[in-house]
Amino acid sequence: MLMSGDIPRGSLGTTDEVSQLIEDLQYTLGEGPCVDAYQQGEVVAEPDLAEPVTRRWLAFTPPTLQAGARAVFAFPLRIGTVRLGTVDFYRDRSGPLSGEQHADALAVAGVAARWALEAQAGAPPGTVAEELEGGADFHFVVHNAAGILSVQQGISVTDALIRLRAYAFTRDRPLTEVAQDVVDHKLRLG
Repeated sequence: MLMSGDIPRGSLGTTDEVSQLIEDLQYTLGEGPCVDAYQQGEVVAEPDLAEPVTRRWLAFTPPTLQAGARAVFAFPLRIGTVRLGTVDFYRDRSGPLSGEQHADALAVAGVAARWALEAQAGAPPGTVAEELEGGADFHFVVHNAAGILSVQQGISVTDALIRLRAYAFTRDRPLTEVAQDVVDHKLRLG
């Protein structure tokens, strides 16, 4: 998940339906292990989603469990003080990562961060590198809808995104569907 400020911007890729759901939930809800790992700048691990030591992610956890994930782990993508996002892992059984698994995940996060920076460095200004767009889901329609809502309501784009998320969540609709309705002028949030 690439992030900017405190906002998830989109996923560079997923490995299966469960990981896609996990990324979509975090993007839609603005909560979950990737959001926390990015904001805190450190690894966030929940080795037992069903019986966590500390209850968190009240909206994220139930559908994640229902999809079959039992443990989630988020590793920040960063180089020095530059934060780019996170790489997330899940598994279908509870339990912490072994020392070797943790070290491997840190290595993957480091490689992914360097790759993302190197890919973007070659892109023309104001564009996203083609290498980053292939297989990515940057939710452009959501960002367009947030811009529209921002202008309509005279609020910041961040606040507009929060309102879009809240609207989608309270109506149990996918955020991208709500955003498409705003862009298509089928929905005007008041």
